[in-house]
Amino acid sequence: MTLPGEVGVALRPRRSVISYAARTFVKIGVLPILVVVALIAFSAMSDNFLTVDNIHSALRQNSYIIIATLGQFAVLLVGGFDLSIGAITALVSVTTAMAMTAQSETSSPLTAVLVGVAAGVLVGMICGLVNGLGVASLNINPFIMTLATASVFSGLALMLTSGVPVSGLPQEFSDWLGFGSVLGIGVSIWLAVLAAGLLWLFLTLTRQGRHIYSVGSSPRAARLSGVSEFRTLILTYVLAGGLAAVGSVLLTARIETGEANIGASLPLQTIAAAVIGGVSLRGGSGRVLDAVLGAVFIGIVANGMNLAQINSYYQMIVTGIVLALAVVADRLRNRLAAAVYAGKV
Repeated sequence: MTLPGEVGVALRPRRSVISYAARTFVKIGVLPILVVVALIAFSAMSDNFLTVDNIHSALRQNSYIIIATLGQFAVLLVGGFDLSIGAITALVSVTTAMAMTAQSETSSPLTAVLVGVAAGVLVGMICGLVNGLGVASLNINPFIMTLATASVFSGLALMLTSGVPVSGLPQEFSDWLGFGSVLGIGVSIWLAVLAAGLLWLFLTLTRQGRHIYSVGSSPRAARLSGVSEFRTLILTYVLAGGLAAVGSVLLTARIETGEANIGASLPLQTIAAAVIGGVSLRGGSGRVLDAVLGAVFIGIVANGMNLAQINSYYQMIVTGIVLALAVVADRLRNRLAAAVYAGKV
């Protein structure tokens, strides 16, 4: 016969295990679990997956996704979305290539590259400014605003090129930014690390960066504290546009043409990467490192499926499923966090 006290003693270890698991999940999120699963699965599918050359190649190829994810991450922090990030990528690619080819006829390759990159980044920031004004000044829902501008930016890119890729870029552009290396590591990887580091410094060490977190956590409380929600939203969307532009420049250098049809999957990829990394969809919560690791995971999954020769259509399905799982995990993590802080778990 089992006494009630003995039942309680027997249940304590089980409760302790559940409590430890819940607290661990709240602390680390779903990303480590997904990384382990991906590493095991793709290592079994291909012997080349975990080689140094393949990992370096995957990081180089997906550096533009990492930088674009940083922009999406910033917008998510203020409780918004940027569905135009793919269209901005396409428009910047086209304008960068057109400015570069026009300048290369009368200037040195270095000057042409600098002018093209500056033009592209400026266009990206202007696109971000348009998004910010719509959200902050006209009070349009970020989902609707960026969905509308995505159509506008995409149409502009197609109108400028008539759907024909812009070729004739200086070879130095691709040699430097697309395939160049410093200390054996791709230039695009260094630029992604630099972008992440600068964004981290901005968010943690500056007043404007802290305002982004405060507006995302509670716009009303931020306003009562003297924070300008208007300026913060404008700054955030301009920053996102600029980061998307830098990623677009790297992608353009890699494909060696200005394309009006690139970036269609970027909104899904960047949101998935940020959410997988533990960035809250409610705003005000998330770390730069988490967003970067989420983007790296997305790149690793794409690379692993390519090595396994999985059809690109199936890759889109897998990305969508991973995003759905990440959203579910985000909600579960928030509920568990509340239970942990309340002492119920």
